[in-house]
Amino acid sequence: MRGDVQKSAPKAVMPQKKPGRPKGSVNKNKKEVTLSPFQIQLQGCIRAALTLIGLDVDVIYFVYDGALGNNAGLQAIKQAGLHLICKLRCDSTLYFPYPGEYSGKGKPRKYGEKLTLETLTLEHLKEELLEKGIRTRVYQVQVWHKNFPELLNVVIIVKTNLTTGRTAKVLLFSDDLALASETVIDYYSLRFQIEFNFRDAKQYWGLEDFMNIKETQVGNAANFSLFMVTFSQILSTKMEGINRGSMLDLKTIFRARKYTRRIINSLGKNAEDFLIDDSIFQAAEIGRIHAKAA
Repeated sequence: MRGDVQKSAPKAVMPQKKPGRPKGSVNKNKKEVTLSPFQIQLQGCIRAALTLIGLDVDVIYFVYDGALGNNAGLQAIKQAGLHLICKLRCDSTLYFPYPGEYSGKGKPRKYGEKLTLETLTLEHLKEELLEKGIRTRVYQVQVWHKNFPELLNVVIIVKTNLTTGRTAKVLLFSDDLALASETVIDYYSLRFQIEFNFRDAKQYWGLEDFMNIKETQVGNAANFSLFMVTFSQILSTKMEGINRGSMLDLKTIFRARKYTRRIINSLGKNAEDFLIDDSIFQAAEIGRIHAKAA
């Protein structure tokens, strides 16, 4: 039978590995890393942006998502002359620095207790908030990661559902050990606004629709799209009744007003004399998300 054949088949002999490090192996300098093509390209973009900014703005930090949450990503940003603010995997293994004294023999011990939610203390707690049955605690620690050559400034955000007991956590980190936890969170939060700006530029201002192929034309189209994002955000804050950041409302209002003026002018009347107040605009602004007209 097939089962009997399998049992009687000779087993593969696995070579026995000797304990300890292989003979002749040496310590590797973790600061000397091989960058991926993406990281090399990113370095070039950072240096070009810093050259364009010049001395007008003192840029210190670079914020990115979890794609740079590794040692190679950190070294790539440090080589560009900036500090990194990024996110680690939520299951990353981190260690407190060893608190004991050096015994005088061998290499000093580097790693202490493993970082878990249970080993975090009130000394590490920076903020606590309770809202709608969700408790949010913010901790800050300086810890080791075995893939990084230096201590990391890590901010742990722990959210607990007090009804179900389920817990989720986010690990933000920076190589700047002096950076406060609230600053790390604020700076990382700005990354989402940048993504929203690109979303608006593509969705409303033609960033993904232009058909130019020459470098100057592409640059002009991209710059104009992003300029319109900034300009529209400034404009929306000055118009009463527009929800901040609502590009749909803003475009609907101006489109409605332009159509209204054209219709009135086509009837042989002066639109500026005819439009004594905004009541006619309110009737014309069909398609707004928010009900109140400007």
